[in-house]
Amino acid sequence: MPDHPPIEAYDEIDSTNAEARRRAEAGEGGPLWITAAVQTAGRGRRGRAWSTQRGNLAATLLMTTDLAPVEAAQVSFVAALAACDLADTCLGTGAARLKWPNDVLVHGRKAVGILVESGSRPDGRLWLAVGIGVNLAHAPQDVERPAAAFADHMSGPPPAPRDALEVLASRFEAWRRLWATQGFAPVARGWTDRAHGLGQRCEARLPSRTLSGVAEGLDLDGALRLRLDDGSLERITAGDVFFGGS
Repeated sequence: MPDHPPIEAYDEIDSTNAEARRRAEAGEGGPLWITAAVQTAGRGRRGRAWSTQRGNLAATLLMTTDLAPVEAAQVSFVAALAACDLADTCLGTGAARLKWPNDVLVHGRKAVGILVESGSRPDGRLWLAVGIGVNLAHAPQDVERPAAAFADHMSGPPPAPRDALEVLASRFEAWRRLWATQGFAPVARGWTDRAHGLGQRCEARLPSRTLSGVAEGLDLDGALRLRLDDGSLERITAGDVFFGGS
């Protein structure tokens, strides 16, 4: 038996996250992975479009949690670690790094996008839709930041999306169990071990302001510690972080 929740596959869908939301609002709680060969209306963070061509992976885990919203948001780091494990499996250890909060970079270019959405259930619990898009075979060209596909760094063909999802779902479940039994600390350590840009200068673009400083590390709630030029410490809990050309 697989060591992860069941997988429901479609050939084409508007968005796996949208389908998970529909299921959640109809009363379903999962856990269930929803995947599709093609997404016609995929979305990334901040409403950006996320293209899914045939050969790439688009999948969303629908799950339910008793955690408060702030703690539940830590699932994005669980997803990032699982995706990084998938990249290591395909490309070799160290090929992928994690950029705060949950971008997976392959040799410095974004190869994975993660979008977590949530909502309240009638019983007071939260439903979570953990969407993960992986550029297995194709990387988009018309994007703000350079993108990569696994295939760019493989001598043979990339894994089929369903095979990649088996690895991803298993690694997600392993990290999720660790998070559930030991809290966020081991997830934070795992993320820090693979972090891109710690100790380097960066620019944090927040909803209402832009800050510059040195990224010092991850707090145990997932916030990024940013040491500003005046010596003060700022905790970044939402926004985009840019290191050099990334």
